[in-house]
Amino acid sequence: MKRHHPLLLLILSISTFFGLASAVDFVFNGFNSSDMLLYGVADIESRFLTLTNHTRFAIGRALYPSKVPAKSPNSSHVVPFSTSFIFSMAPYKDMIPGHGIVFLFAPVTGIEGTTSAQNLGFLNHTNNGNSINHVFGVEFDVFQNEEFDDISNNHVGINVNSLTSMSAHEAGYWPDNGKISSGGGNSSSEEDEKSFKRLQLNNGKNYQVWIDYLDFHINVTMAEAGKTRPQRPLLSVALNLSDVFLDEMYVGFTAATGKLVESHRILAWSFSNSNFSLSSELITSGLPSFVPPKKSIFQSKGFIAGITVGVFFCVVFCSVFSWFLIRWKRLRARRRRNGRMGIGVLASQNHSSGNRGGNQWFLGGKCDWNWGMERCTRVF
Repeated sequence: MKRHHPLLLLILSISTFFGLASAVDFVFNGFNSSDMLLYGVADIESRFLTLTNHTRFAIGRALYPSKVPAKSPNSSHVVPFSTSFIFSMAPYKDMIPGHGIVFLFAPVTGIEGTTSAQNLGFLNHTNNGNSINHVFGVEFDVFQNEEFDDISNNHVGINVNSLTSMSAHEAGYWPDNGKISSGGGNSSSEEDEKSFKRLQLNNGKNYQVWIDYLDFHINVTMAEAGKTRPQRPLLSVALNLSDVFLDEMYVGFTAATGKLVESHRILAWSFSNSNFSLSSELITSGLPSFVPPKKSIFQSKGFIAGITVGVFFCVVFCSVFSWFLIRWKRLRARRRRNGRMGIGVLASQNHSSGNRGGNQWFLGGKCDWNWGMERCTRVF
């Protein structure tokens, strides 16, 4: 991992931009319609940049109105840049969420040459991978596409003229603990994975991203909005953009929906070619939350499933119990009926035989004969 000390950044910035009158710096804590060039379904709503809405298979792109310096004229020197933004991706009710946001540099305005869904409004199947695209992006992707070798359905990737990321990592960050691994964001040691805090990109929470490019090296860092910037970047990659950038480029964001739909919003944004600490001017507190409200426990799938299973077993139990109860009552009635029949038969036999004294036992009871009177009693 290559880290830049703030003082070193300042010195490098001053030396780099001495005489560079066209250096660009801006901060947007909320947006107006005049602040951005909007394409597709992109819009400004409540001063937030809304890239997509409920529309399926749609593209939303927003670009800073003027080109920014990207490369020194007639030179391979790439102009450094530092950008930070706060974004939110949130699912809509009763819709499966997808696909993602890309921070990008593009040579032209508009969305020609791009398609929606898994292409993110960044490129299309025809031009994907072409060196003449002159596009660079950092994607925040929530759908795993095998055709682009995506590592997961919740990753951050660095893309150069292609939808296949040259470097990618699961979205998240390493909390500061006083130890900075020399492996940077590409380390995969067991200790690193245990300390890594995963962030779900499209749960509606607000996340802040920092992207710094200097000396042919790029760092990408992210965390929950309002938290201090982690010391260790998520991605730290050597990258020469001299063949990718033109002298001037448009910079902004693109997002797309497909059969999968979710909202993509940019809440705040800073960009600078000279001031690598400009991100500190972003307002990160008091922002609205786009996290969907939790369902009542009585509406949850678990509760409904539990009630369904419980009712089923209750019905089965009651049915079996009723069946045994009916069987038991019928059996008891049959035994009583058989007992009465046995008493009547034996009593008739004893009477006809002239037996007028003593006890006569029979199935289910006995009869007493005394002084010409007969009495039969059932024994249970």
